[in-house]
Amino acid sequence: MFAGLTLHSALAGATDNGPVSEPTPRYEVRVDSSVMIPMRDGVQLSTDLYFPRADEAPLPVILIRTEYNKTGLGGRFEAIARMMAGQGYVVAVQDKRGRYESEGSFIIFGGDADDGNDTIEWLSKQDWSNGRVGMYGCSSMGDYQILAAQQRHPALKALIPQASFSSIGSAGGQYKYFGIRTSGVVTLGQNISWFYQAGSKVFYRPPPGLSREQRMAVSKFFDPAPQLKPIDYEKLWWHLPINDIMRQAGAPPNDFVDAISREVTDPWWDQFHYMTDDYRSDVPALFVNSWYDFGARETIFEFEMFRKHSVSALARNNQFLLISPTTHCHSESVTAEERVGQRDLGDARKDYWKIYLNWFGYWLKGEKNAVTSMPRVQYYLMGKNEWRSASDWPIPGTHLTKFYLSSDGHANSLNGDGALSTNPVSHDQVDNFIYDPGNPVPSLGGPLCCTEGNNEAGSYDQRKIEIRQDVLVYTSEILKRRIEVTGFIDAVLSVSSDAKDTDFTAKLVDVYPDGRAFNVQEGILRARYREGQDKKVWMSPGKVAVVRIDMGATSNFFGPGHRIRLEVSSSSFPRYDRNLNTGGHNYDETTWLIAHNSVHHSRQYSSYLLLPVVVN
Repeated sequence: MFAGLTLHSALAGATDNGPVSEPTPRYEVRVDSSVMIPMRDGVQLSTDLYFPRADEAPLPVILIRTEYNKTGLGGRFEAIARMMAGQGYVVAVQDKRGRYESEGSFIIFGGDADDGNDTIEWLSKQDWSNGRVGMYGCSSMGDYQILAAQQRHPALKALIPQASFSSIGSAGGQYKYFGIRTSGVVTLGQNISWFYQAGSKVFYRPPPGLSREQRMAVSKFFDPAPQLKPIDYEKLWWHLPINDIMRQAGAPPNDFVDAISREVTDPWWDQFHYMTDDYRSDVPALFVNSWYDFGARETIFEFEMFRKHSVSALARNNQFLLISPTTHCHSESVTAEERVGQRDLGDARKDYWKIYLNWFGYWLKGEKNAVTSMPRVQYYLMGKNEWRSASDWPIPGTHLTKFYLSSDGHANSLNGDGALSTNPVSHDQVDNFIYDPGNPVPSLGGPLCCTEGNNEAGSYDQRKIEIRQDVLVYTSEILKRRIEVTGFIDAVLSVSSDAKDTDFTAKLVDVYPDGRAFNVQEGILRARYREGQDKKVWMSPGKVAVVRIDMGATSNFFGPGHRIRLEVSSSSFPRYDRNLNTGGHNYDETTWLIAHNSVHHSRQYSSYLLLPVVVN
């Protein structure tokens, strides 16, 4: 969904403690700008082609498709393209349909499966092409790879999809749909920022029928992008109804209202070719993401889909996964003293550029390097602050372990009596709290992206959140032995509410010996969707319901002297929109009800945190 805002971060060179630098170019590079590539419906997409001044020919091609302006973002795409072209590739950087110089109408993810396929077809048939095409890019540029791959063009030989989780549709019942929702809840802060800044459906262009030379002569005088005024994002977070936010912001025409208001079963979504359970591809892929991005679990899901459902054994056996500890699209910029939010995570560097170029060299040039012999899974173990590798996923030796919630009925706040233990509870109890949408629990860091205002991604000391009475806090005893947690995390809670509908949140926290409480991962579930996002089941006052909260994925080392903590509440704002507790649409409402919510932990109604503990 969102831009890879640090694609060039390693290109500026590295200090002794800085990011790993890009390789030295082997060739000078020339550029053919604004080449118009025809699609099957006659629409032409503007593409810059970067050619190495190399003797060898024909050459393999690397395709980067973007909605963020192929010449924009401070020249970041150009820097990446020149670096890769300097290693002996033709690099094509393309404005997607309806954006900047490209023709057609823009809608989020509109046409990207077919347009990607048609572009690959055109690139593979040029006399300077060896017929082998790879794709590269982060965020929406990773998603475009997933969407195009299902067409199974025979010339598409390799992918590097980074943070590509927004391309998941109904697959696994997830309905990620452009990153609009998580478990039925609108990811509010980041979507306000994205749709205002990057979601415009309108771009000014030269009149049709101009030659390429005429287009280039005219384009130097004009900026097709909308001219946006500064806005107060933090004020917009609070605006109700949320389907009026873009009007309130004075935003250009965009798809925000459709995206937040349409049910996941609405046929409107079918036009985008999202990943379903029937998804099939046939291309080797190197999946890349980071633990404090908002889709690490989804990236692993895609990796598994490609491993299990690729058409050929060649593709099934050549899927790889690489996960760093940082935030959205920042993997290549990690340093020897990596700090993610407030949490120090050590030397997280890895020579990504060497891996990427070896990957493309193997699949596009036929180079005899050892890239396919690298471990299938490489991940950074936070807390231990070291890279680990594994031959499979889940990590061999993983045991799903229940950590049961308990208390004497007063788990409210850091000062309460909430406990977390692998021993099932021996007495029945209930923890109660009040959820007031007018005073939601503030978001503080987390695995998120692209939110303007005072809400940055990463890991932060949560104690100022944990003093609230509407946050239930369950903490383990001080650990005597280390615990490695690597994999998918879920909270299974027995809950009740006097509201027809409400939300439940869960946050995993690593409590350091000095008391600092760093968030590791978190999740949310809108209670009406507890039996699936394609159906609504309302809460009944006085009745206990079981909710399973998807808390994402992580790799975290809880060392001796640390404690494991779980926070439970009903809001994390502005990361997620506030459930107004009425059972209405939520997106078109301006008034709310206060909910009295409860978490049960008893012999009949257990509540537990499910952690993937690695024993080795």
